Amino acid sequence: MRLLHTMLRVNNLEESLKFYCNVLGMKLLRQKDYPGGKFTLAFVGYGSESDNTVLELTYNWDQEEPYTVGRNFGHLAYSVENIYQLCEELQNKGVTILRPPRDGKMAFIRSPDQISVEFLQEGDPLPPQEPWLSMPSQGEW
Repeated sequence: MRLLHTMLRVNNLEESLKFYCNVLGMKLLRQKDYPGGKFTLAFVGYGSESDNTVLELTYNWDQEEPYTVGRNFGHLAYSVENIYQLCEELQNKGVTILRPPRDGKMAFIRSPDQISVEFLQEGDPLPPQEPWLSMPSQGEW
C-alpha cells in the first residue's frame, strides 16, 4: 500500500493555494470544479501523484461558517534541510513562526485554515542559535 493523499477542507481556495504553492513550494497538480456538488478539488504536491503523496484541498462553495480548528486532525509534517533558513524565509513571506526552532530540530506554523504545519530538521538537530533560541512560542500549533 501507498498513501495517496491527505484531504483538507479549506475556507478560501485562493488563499490556500497561495500558501501551499507560494509559501511551501508545492505545485498545483490539478484542479476541477464539481458544479453539481458545489465544490472544487485542487491537488497540490512536490511531484506527480503517481510517485508522491499529495494534498487534496476541498473547497465547498456554500460553506458559510469557517471550519472549526480540528485539533484531532493533528498536523502536516515536512522534513527540511535547514530549519533556520526555512523559518527565516517564511518570516520574510509574512508567516508567523508559532513554535520557533529553539532546539534546532522542530518548528510549527499554521495555514490560512489554521492547519498546523510542522517542520523537522533532517538528521541531527542544528546547534541552537539566535534569534530562535530566545524567541518565545505563541498561540497554538
